[in-house]
Amino acid sequence: MTKETYLKPREAAEYLRSSTSTLAKARMYKRGPNFVRIGRAVRYRQSDLDAWMSASVALQAERPRNTATADTGEDR
Repeated sequence: MTKETYLKPREAAEYLRSSTSTLAKARMYKRGPNFVRIGRAVRYRQSDLDAWMSASVALQAERPRNTATADTGEDR
């Protein structure tokens, strides 16, 4: 059995280099990482935070730049 690490919202925010307010808003709008409720307490599994960050990688960096239109200054 693997031991799962659970983080409090403040710890999760520090881990993500974000704020607790940002995490709270993400929970409210169902846009953030998965979380667990234990009674009224909110906890984040570190593996869920890692998965959410991996899924949130911007795809823009993977697209090749079209140098033909950039060099000529033509609009599309």
